[in-house]
Amino acid sequence: MASSVFLLFAILFLLSSSSRLVESDNHGYISGEISSKGLDFLKDSLVSKAESALVPLQLPDIEKTVHIPLLGNVDISLSGIVINTINLTSSAVAIGDIGIVVDVSGATAGLSMSWKYSYRAKLLPISVSDKGNASVQVEEMDIGLTVGLKTVEGSLVMSLLDSGCYVKDLSVKLNGGASWLYQGLVGAFSGKIESGVEDAISSKLNDSVVKIDSLFESLPKEVRVTEDAALNVTFVGDPKLSESSVDVGIDGLFSAPDHGTAVFAGRGMSSSVRRSCEGADKMIKLSVHENVLESAASVYFEAGKMRWDVENVPVPDRRFLNTTWWRFVFPKLYKTYPNRTMVLNVSVSSPPEIRVRSQQITAEVHADVVINVLEGGAAIPAIGVSGAAEMTGNSVSGSCKLIDFDLSLNWSNIGDLHLNIGIGDDEDRRIPVRELETLRRI
Repeated sequence: MASSVFLLFAILFLLSSSSRLVESDNHGYISGEISSKGLDFLKDSLVSKAESALVPLQLPDIEKTVHIPLLGNVDISLSGIVINTINLTSSAVAIGDIGIVVDVSGATAGLSMSWKYSYRAKLLPISVSDKGNASVQVEEMDIGLTVGLKTVEGSLVMSLLDSGCYVKDLSVKLNGGASWLYQGLVGAFSGKIESGVEDAISSKLNDSVVKIDSLFESLPKEVRVTEDAALNVTFVGDPKLSESSVDVGIDGLFSAPDHGTAVFAGRGMSSSVRRSCEGADKMIKLSVHENVLESAASVYFEAGKMRWDVENVPVPDRRFLNTTWWRFVFPKLYKTYPNRTMVLNVSVSSPPEIRVRSQQITAEVHADVVINVLEGGAAIPAIGVSGAAEMTGNSVSGSCKLIDFDLSLNWSNIGDLHLNIGIGDDEDRRIPVRELETLRRI
């Protein structure tokens, strides 16, 4: 569990320390800005999927009585009309005042269908009929739709505001049939075929938007991070549309799982505590408020997960768990228990305080430490101390370092001790001992 808690904080810490300062508002503690480049990428992905998702598309049958010179009235019907292929050649996305607009121009489509006709001959009391199949090629077609985004009860809702499909030209190829049949089909049915294609594609677009909206509504409002923490991912406020981006916000605070409210109360949002990923021409920019980090710290503190027993440390710092290393800090400890192995019980005494500033993030942690000495296989409590450490992360290096450290005595089982040391800018309380550099690394 300690490793998972550390990993979570490391990700959040480095994410924030590698970002830039932006202005905050009441738009969630985590917000994402999708740039026009990001929208283009999403549009291209959706368009490529739409070419296969839209087909096959069934159109309703068409029946009509057509007057043919010399033959009279001919009953013609088209059935099994199916759009088999759609090629979306050129597309563009734009952000309007009310929604996101997607335009496709120069699209083509291929259809197949069956035809049948019948008429009664004028000179003979017989019925004449024939049937066959045909293919239709839509040479040029424009498709457009406008979708709106809003937040309802913490979920993102997409609605179709406008859509349309316009067929500019089509060609028909008959397999069988007389020449007059071709002229009759083109003259009488081209308009109906065009409107059938337009209506079918518009209806399919509406169905697709409904599916995407259902997907948004099915998104969880809480994501379990570990057994002790969950992230509130409900959407906050309606998405903000500008000429070059779409900005969405989520609550972003951590809480104990299955709890309705976060353990962390927060300090409110100000223009100095929100940071976002930096860099030009990004598809997505992520902005994280410092309250996200503090809410995670508060949840794990309340869950009792900020307590550790330090028994082993990596080489070469293993000497840190021996009284010999502490002889300059606690001479009496070394004198009472010379060259003894130690175990440290570390517990954070209050939720860490985290601050986000320009180009860096700082965290102040207060902890109580019990120094135990192993004697005859048993851990003997020797000294209790309190410590306060201040760390900072820098966006240039993407790492964190210790900038201040204080240590004070709480109690002692080895007699009276005087202890008030620190590592920091105050020269009067700094200990010029080389071994304290190991403590800085630990």
